[in-house]
Order: sequence, then structure tokens, then C-alpha cells
Amino acid sequence: MKTLKQHQSFNGMVKFNEHDSYTTGTKMAFSTFVPNTKVKGCLIWLSGLTCTDENFMAKAGAQKYLAENNLMVICPDTSPRGLKLPHEHDHWDFGAGASFYVDATTAGYKDHYKMHSYIGSELYTLVQKEFGVEDRISISGHSMGGHGALTIGLRDQDRFKSISAFSPIVNPTQCPWGHKAFAGYLGDDKSKWAAYDASEMIRSGKSHKKEILIDQGSADNFLKEQLLTNNIIEAANGTNQKLKVRMQEGYDHSYYFIATFIEDHIRFHASHM
Repeated sequence: MKTLKQHQSFNGMVKFNEHDSYTTGTKMAFSTFVPNTKVKGCLIWLSGLTCTDENFMAKAGAQKYLAENNLMVICPDTSPRGLKLPHEHDHWDFGAGASFYVDATTAGYKDHYKMHSYIGSELYTLVQKEFGVEDRISISGHSMGGHGALTIGLRDQDRFKSISAFSPIVNPTQCPWGHKAFAGYLGDDKSKWAAYDASEMIRSGKSHKKEILIDQGSADNFLKEQLLTNNIIEAANGTNQKLKVRMQEGYDHSYYFIATFIEDHIRFHASHM
């Protein structure tokens, strides 16, 4: 682990780091905020399409609330970098910056785009080893990253104390973003797609023992076509999965929305550590 730069913030330290990943076979970047107190636990934050490891740190305004709750955060990059795979850099919603947090199976991508395993196993272990938080780890994210938080948290429910999401893509097998990403990373056999779809996972019996918190803005321009929030509400009805979905009137898809409600999510995760 190599620190590239650091900044003091709210009596803690923001650091931007990189390491050689054995999962992706590339260098992977991540940022952290660690308060200058005894760390109670860690929140893994997964960012959305086109983002890097810096967006959350610079825009969410989370450091104050993390310090107040004695939590650290780790924000991995949204994909491997430095590769020249077919079509990897052609579109903003596929390839670099747009991993969808799956373990790819298609040619070229299967060797590096293994972000589900990178987050759920390698990064999880790195947090335990480097920051000593043992198993006190939760997961959250935004948009594509909200999708990643839901699917990784549901699949590895014993590893994560709690799950939350902002504006998540909850049913990617039924939306254009998901169709494009899953075809590119997983191939045309749609029967394999459901394993990375939170709504389908819940319908098939997957659940987390704690209530999942989701905040969604009512003025989000991606809500009806891409995010499909009602689908996960319907999927959870009659199952073991407790779900709190808060529709926030007038809010959009931006970090202005995230910054407004991030304190609630940090306190939510702190209560489960």
C-alpha cells in the first residue's frame, strides 16, 4: 500500500492510496478517511458511473460525521485502470469507470474486471489487516455503487454489518444500463445476470439480517428508466428482507442529495457496528 497524497480533515486524515491487486492484476486506487480517535468500524463506499476514488471524499461532506461516530471510510476506484481492452474506453457507461462491481466472464474483461471479488474479499481483507477493524465493516454506495453495495452485501451478508444505498440501480437486468454492462461483462446468457441483481437476489431468497436503508430522490432523472426503485420494494414484499426506502421529495441524482442525507447513513451504520 502506497500513499500518494494526504490532507488533514476534521482531526483525521484523508489519504489517497494505491496497491497492487492480486484480484484485478492491476494497480488499484482507493481513498480513506481515518479519524484521530479509536476507530469503531469501517464503511466501504462504492461510487457510481464515471467516478473515481476521489468523488465521495471531495463532495459528500462525510468526514465530520465519520469523526463524530468514530468510523473510517474506504472508497475504492470504480474499475481497474491502465488497460486497453476492446471497447473499454468507448463509452462512459461501460468499461473504465463503469465496472458494475461484477466478476466478468467475457474475453479480456474476465482477467481484470473482477470487482465483486475485489471489494468483497481483497479490499475487505486489506481493511482488516491495515486498519485493524476486524469484522466491523459495513457497505454503502451511490447509483452503480448502490447496486454494488446491495449485491455484495446480500451475497456476503455475514461479512457486512449493514447495507445502505443512495439512488441505487436495483434491478439492472431490467434497465438499459444493466443490459449494456451485463452483456459486455457476463455475455448474452441472461440466466447468469440475476446473480448481480439485488431485486432478483431478494426474490430468490437472499436476505440480510438487518434492515437495508435506501434513499432515493423523487426528482432523479434516472429514476423511471434506470433505477426502478419500486421493483426492489415489490421484490422484498413477503420476504425476510426488511427494507426502508425513503423517497426524498425534490432531490435529484447528484452529490448535493448525498451530502444532505449522508449523516443519516453514517449514524445508521454506526448503530450496527
